[in-house]
Amino acid sequence: MSFARPFTAAPGDIDELGHVNNAVWVRWIQTLATDHWAAQALPEHIEKYIWVVVRHEIDYRGNLKVGESVEGRTWIEEPPTGAKFDRHVAFVKDGRELVRAKTTWAIVDKATQRILRVPKDVTERFLP
Repeated sequence: MSFARPFTAAPGDIDELGHVNNAVWVRWIQTLATDHWAAQALPEHIEKYIWVVVRHEIDYRGNLKVGESVEGRTWIEEPPTGAKFDRHVAFVKDGRELVRAKTTWAIVDKATQRILRVPKDVTERFLP
């Protein structure tokens, strides 16, 4: 299941070139992913597991200036491989994709702080 939410560039998000800094895009990717998890996961899964990023691939095709907004969209296309899965992200403004990313995440058991194979009941909540 896909998930979307808006982001608006604040003055602190802007770099010396007058547009959103690339570190802010990474922060927005993480916010989008964690909001998706909070919206779709079962409460017992949220209590038991946490996700960590192991890889980001980001393509920048445009940018935002202060006060401008973009819609962040995220989805998971493929089942996980062991402990990891790829999350796809797009930031879209007026029908134009400004930033596209593929991020790889691993699931961690909060109690043991160990990476584990993604449980099937967790996966089912996020696949189309």
